[in-house]
Amino acid sequence: MNNDTLVNRRITLAARPHGRPAPQDFRLETRPAPVPGDGQVLLRTLYLSLDPYMRNLMDEVGPGYAPSVALGETMVGGTVGRVVQSRNPQFQAGQLVLANAGWQDYSLSDGADLLPLDGMAQPSLALGGLGMPGFTAYVGLLDIGQPRPGETVVVAAATGAVGAVVGQLAKLRGARVVGIAGGADKCRHAVEKLGFDLCLDRHEARLDERLAAACPAGIDIYFENVGGDVLDAVLPLLNIGARVPVCGFIAHYNQASPSTASDRLPKLLATVLQKRIRMQGFIILDHYAERFTDFRKEMAEWVAQGQVRLREDVVDGLEQAPAAFAGLLEGKNFGKLVVRVADE
Repeated sequence: MNNDTLVNRRITLAARPHGRPAPQDFRLETRPAPVPGDGQVLLRTLYLSLDPYMRNLMDEVGPGYAPSVALGETMVGGTVGRVVQSRNPQFQAGQLVLANAGWQDYSLSDGADLLPLDGMAQPSLALGGLGMPGFTAYVGLLDIGQPRPGETVVVAAATGAVGAVVGQLAKLRGARVVGIAGGADKCRHAVEKLGFDLCLDRHEARLDERLAAACPAGIDIYFENVGGDVLDAVLPLLNIGARVPVCGFIAHYNQASPSTASDRLPKLLATVLQKRIRMQGFIILDHYAERFTDFRKEMAEWVAQGQVRLREDVVDGLEQAPAAFAGLLEGKNFGKLVVRVADE
């Protein structure tokens, strides 16, 4: 194949957002596709994952987290791609792989970050329930939350890529699950399709009172991925010895300045102390070496047996990624958000 005929579109970070990401914070660029050198492969992106953590990387991020995206560089992101050309003996042209190509049509890899997806019937699931979001739910709930039969588990963003899996895994462990989601349709899906015991619409008034009524025995595990008003409603209901895995706080990602809401810190610290709460943040990249093999095996079995159901929200076209990403941060997606960049 002549690379001169291949054109690579990529979306770069044009400016660091102030609050919500805006169209002018991104730039769509076009250039010739790269040429693989010795030991490299050229990948064609088929699917691009959009995830909330990307918003953090658009800012200057401190040590201990993933590196920030530099201005002018391609936006980062997990991808499913096909090998177009290979100068690496471990990969062949035509092979399907999980990669980290970011927001672009073509990319190069030395193979170290690639995971073969041979025989996978729906490869885009490697970006969702069978990939990083599902793995986040698995580690956060099972390793940190450690649910026991009869306990009450609460998870916000209950039909999102992480929350939907958290709730279903909690049910597999015999827990009672209360979800919080944005809208009646999402709540109905959580109960009727995902098997949650209850789901509360966060758009309705008096979330704190409705959550208290939904959790008469208190809350044993709160899977924290939202923050904000949901955390305010949860704190008084946490039981002694409750566990709070923290993988994100999307309600605060777009704040351009310090919050004007009431200071949650004294209430939070008092709850942690008085209720002997275990609140643990985790970055899922830290757990791949020890836990990902077990996760892939167990999750694949649960999905195949219908014990875990996965839903995707697919957007067509790389150029739609910025708008879709902004919508994700506002909770407009229904299921795991994936951009279909090219047909398989």
